[in-house]
Amino acid sequence: MAQFSVRDAKIHLSKLIADALQGGDVVITRGSVPVVRLVPVAPGGQRRFGTLKGKIAVDARFDEPLPENELGGWNLT
Repeated sequence: MAQFSVRDAKIHLSKLIADALQGGDVVITRGSVPVVRLVPVAPGGQRRFGTLKGKIAVDARFDEPLPENELGGWNLT
């Protein structure tokens, strides 16, 4: 994770944007406290399928019905 002060971020904003677009983790700090993370915006708000491939897993029990004690918390009407 690359951290930059607000002052440095102002000076190097174009480079930081390029880094974030390439997948870099860019964090802007005030003093030594991280306050903002610079992340790219998906074009047109469109989702890109496969971006979480290998990062998450679905348990084999995913499609099984919920137990009665958990169903009680859902408003299914």
